Amino acid sequence: MHYWMPGVAMAVALVLLNLPPTAADRLKVGVSALFIPLFGLNRSTQEIADSASYSLLTRSTLIREVERLRRENYQLKLSAAQATDTLAENTRLRAAIGWQSRTPWKGRAARVIGREPTTWWRSVLIDFGSLHGAQTNQTVITPEGLVGRIRSVQPAFSQVALIGDPECGVSVVINETREPGTIQEARTASLGDGLVTMRTLQHSPTAMAGQSVSTLGNGGVFPKGIPVGQIVDTRSVDGGLSTELRIRLGAPLNRLEEVWVLTP
Repeated sequence: MHYWMPGVAMAVALVLLNLPPTAADRLKVGVSALFIPLFGLNRSTQEIADSASYSLLTRSTLIREVERLRRENYQLKLSAAQATDTLAENTRLRAAIGWQSRTPWKGRAARVIGREPTTWWRSVLIDFGSLHGAQTNQTVITPEGLVGRIRSVQPAFSQVALIGDPECGVSVVINETREPGTIQEARTASLGDGLVTMRTLQHSPTAMAGQSVSTLGNGGVFPKGIPVGQIVDTRSVDGGLSTELRIRLGAPLNRLEEVWVLTP
């Protein structure tokens, strides 16, 4: 019986080889249709096996997996936030470097690292100390205007007295009228709205809102011409003998992040 099977196979092969092209194509389609259910069954079996593997996981394992994914999501969000902060800082520093190259003053960048919790409007700490060359009375500014002066120095940091602090007296002048005056002590947290008080040496009827104020340069600490701010409003005081002006500061003292310390 086995002797005639090779002969049958050869006869079938000869028939298939001699079939017309149309008949051969139909035969291929028919044979493929016979095996398609088997391929579908194989895929279904694999999907069932994958689902079964998940269903076999314990509840504690699933909880741990969820927690792991939550931690990864938190880390990704944190990294994205840090990248955004870094980009913003780089943008500020690039702008400050460009500004510093156009000013007549030489300076060193420093970062604000702390504030006094009860008198935050009077001083800040910067990461610039005696190890970096810091000295008392050095002027501290931003591209927007005057910040204050270094009051005390430690090896790794310094304390800066801000405009409005009683230890940071500033002689200023109204640029448009050349009327001199001084910045008064801020007794409350008025710097939260960016305002300080200036008083002229005599009555100044020509002072008005919108005019700009800068350092006068005759106090021995602050160089001449550093922008301070703009006049918001004025009023007569001391029976009309002098004028008091509210100045909106250019430097954002309530949200300082980077400053420049002027060097000789």
